[in-house]
Amino acid sequence: MSGELPPQVQNQLAQLQQLQQQAQALVAQKSQIELLKKEAEAAIKELDKSPDDVVVYKNVGELMLRSDKATLMTELKERVDLLDLRLKTVAKQEERIQARFNQLQDQLRQSLGQMPPRGG
Repeated sequence: MSGELPPQVQNQLAQLQQLQQQAQALVAQKSQIELLKKEAEAAIKELDKSPDDVVVYKNVGELMLRSDKATLMTELKERVDLLDLRLKTVAKQEERIQARFNQLQDQLRQSLGQMPPRGG
């Protein structure tokens, strides 16, 4: 059937599919960021419950290094802030993709509406 569609319509369909894939990738990315943020927030909550002189360790690659509570709290809070920023960026990207998707969908409807009816 796609052999019968004009090149412009085929191009619009391809763009719609590409936007759909980008949207799916963003959803996966957003989920990953949200998970990392929840983990960091949970770590902050646990550190808050701990005494100031508690011995803490942090993962650095394949190593676990000793750290102090204050430094680790600062790092975790900065991480949460960074993840919040990334979530806002992803949300803006989602909005742009959705707007472009809607625009293409409207164009496609117009193109299909202008096609001559098939004989049958």
